[in-house]
Amino acid sequence: MKNKNLTYYALLFLIIVLSSCKNEGEYHSVSDRIKAEEKPYHGTLTSEELLAGRDLIKITEGEHTFLIPERKSQIKSFACIECHSKPLSQMKGTDKAKAHWDITINHANIETMDCATCHNGEDMNNLTSLTGRNIDFNLSYKLCAQCHTNQFEDWKGGAHGKKISGWTPPRASMTCVECHNPHDPGFEQRWPAQFNTQKAIERNEGLDH
Repeated sequence: MKNKNLTYYALLFLIIVLSSCKNEGEYHSVSDRIKAEEKPYHGTLTSEELLAGRDLIKITEGEHTFLIPERKSQIKSFACIECHSKPLSQMKGTDKAKAHWDITINHANIETMDCATCHNGEDMNNLTSLTGRNIDFNLSYKLCAQCHTNQFEDWKGGAHGKKISGWTPPRASMTCVECHNPHDPGFEQRWPAQFNTQKAIERNEGLDH
């Protein structure tokens, strides 16, 4: 009886070995064949076609290099020196509100932030850092990064913000000002586009009472 069992298990083992090698050619297992024949993901998919025709610039922040939209060509009133022909310090007494009547600052406490916090009053074609250094309008994210450090780190790694095309290389990400109004960066509260219908019914019933 034992010999029959041994013979049975030996045959079963032989069948399994032979079937695993069947049609595998030089491969010893299915996993070996998959590893040998799989195509590199980054070699087959690309975002280049989706990015064609867009004005993008390459930046490097730490270990991350990627593309962002060129900003200055999108600003209707740039270059600023077309109107700001002299420094703000020499324009006192003029009615500056007329030029920017539609802009109000709802960003931080008005006692700690005003226009000159971000705009260089001596060189209006550039933004200014908290330490007084020029920041190009195309690199305005550097201005935001001074205070919003956590969001900046997430953005660099791709966890915060939106992609211009997708996750396939080359990576191209929107900057802060593509989603946030720099003068009023907060988003209004709103219900999601898709939500739990039963919860909506319960809310409405609660409002009726």
